[in-house]
Amino acid sequence: MGLIYALNGLYFAAFLFLTSLGLSIILGVMGILNLAHGSLYATGGFVAAFMIGAMTGSSAPLMILVAGCAALAATAVVGLVMESTLIRPMYRRPLEYQLLMTFGILMLIEDGIKLLFGGQSRYASAPFDAMGAIKIMGSTYPTYFLFVMLIAVVAGLFIWWLMVKTRLGIMLRAIEMDREMARAMGLPLRRLSVMAFVLGASLAGLAGALVVPTTPAVLGMGMDVLIMAFIVVVIGGLGSLKGAFIGSLVVGLTRSYTVAFFAELEMPLLFLIAVIILIIKPEGLFGHK
Repeated sequence: MGLIYALNGLYFAAFLFLTSLGLSIILGVMGILNLAHGSLYATGGFVAAFMIGAMTGSSAPLMILVAGCAALAATAVVGLVMESTLIRPMYRRPLEYQLLMTFGILMLIEDGIKLLFGGQSRYASAPFDAMGAIKIMGSTYPTYFLFVMLIAVVAGLFIWWLMVKTRLGIMLRAIEMDREMARAMGLPLRRLSVMAFVLGASLAGLAGALVVPTTPAVLGMGMDVLIMAFIVVVIGGLGSLKGAFIGSLVVGLTRSYTVAFFAELEMPLLFLIAVIILIIKPEGLFGHK
């Protein structure tokens, strides 16, 4: 059973890694505390659930591919519109204005989801059921959970390559380290900010798309994940791929074992870990001052 708890923790860490990495990119590069990030996760979930429902009878790989691409495209468009119209005026505003604006966007997106998809839960378990289960050391474990872990690893490697090996990534990291210096050097901050926000939104949408085959898409589904993602960012540090990875593992495994043995301590223990990190290393384990 210990192996199953560990695998469940890794599964939860996988889509939490995608969500928190997107949040970390937006917060690190743009300095925007995006309370609507969970709603982008929910948008990806509802779009994926709709597409999977429309493709009933198709093969699991095809359903996952189409649903994932649709979720990525939808959240990229939503992110582009958000940044261009509502977020951009907040860059030079105090934090409280950012919080109010992104909270308003959160409510707007939630109402938009309700208008487009209705208030009912949407079930999309067909890919999960079709992929079946495998035997691991005598225990049966869903193949889909392992698939999600693989996707998270591939996505993480892609983001690492993008941020470390490409000119775009170097410019984004330059903005994160010193925005005013990047401006003085002539970097196109507006265009790069759009790209960073769209990238972060797309990662949240992908995470939402991956979770709906195992959990119904429901209104408000992004709130719990948003809280967890903030905890991951606190633990790992802003803008750090390694921090998002390690933070997600800490939260995922802690949650899995705590839920199994002391369910009522799940959130208090995670908040305690975050508080300890803030006291000992305010910038996070892998963040920079």
